[in-house]
Amino acid sequence: MPTEAMTQEMLDSSQYAVESIRLYEAVFGEDFVSPGGRDMAHELITQMELRPGSRVLDVGCGLGGNAFTMAREFDLLVEGIDLSKNMLAMAAQKLSIYGLADRVSLEQGDCLELDRAEHYDAIYSRDVFLHIADKLRLFSVLNKSLKPGGKLLFSDYCCGEKPWADEFTEYVADRGYSLHTLHEYAQLISEAGFQQVESVDISNRFVDILRADLTKIDALELAESVRDKLNQSWLGKIERVKSGDHRWGLFSAIKQR
Repeated sequence: MPTEAMTQEMLDSSQYAVESIRLYEAVFGEDFVSPGGRDMAHELITQMELRPGSRVLDVGCGLGGNAFTMAREFDLLVEGIDLSKNMLAMAAQKLSIYGLADRVSLEQGDCLELDRAEHYDAIYSRDVFLHIADKLRLFSVLNKSLKPGGKLLFSDYCCGEKPWADEFTEYVADRGYSLHTLHEYAQLISEAGFQQVESVDISNRFVDILRADLTKIDALELAESVRDKLNQSWLGKIERVKSGDHRWGLFSAIKQR
């Protein structure tokens, strides 16, 4: 597992290069770069049960799809933060087109450096924390940023117990991911001071989404080499999940009142 923080330069020159972002969006849907796209976003935002006008921090806001959905469909005030300059440049263009600047703001920066004590009613994130090695510090910062009684909800890539298959070990190292089991994640969230911590293994849902994505990939107008690469990547994810090494977790918690 990585011992150093993922930097903006590392992200924008590899996984979040502009060409890669456009491919993710083509598969996951307009404005989205996380599994399940708009449907999953709507489902999870609904689950937070926030009142209109609530202030939400979207950590790793990417292309802004989740933030735009919160503003449009739930009348929430959203502050998005992301380390990737490439993501935010594209999100800012979309924000201008959609006319949501009165309800959505975007910021380039490191969420570990946030200093906004008791500022948010909720914090939301989609498959971002896998890039952050110091998760106890992360959850401590997020806990401090929430108002008493504030809600935390996020999904993230997780892992099974070691030993892992060599292929999964190489995959994690190549991506620079920092992964934990769902149980380890729940312990870290609790250790940071959160209460009512819940963790749900949604790996079967992940496989269903990946299989549906394969159909989308086949329908995209892509060079054959690009299509083959995407297909192999998605099939690899399915196999890693089926082996038990790769898990997808959904987590929620409350800050003590």
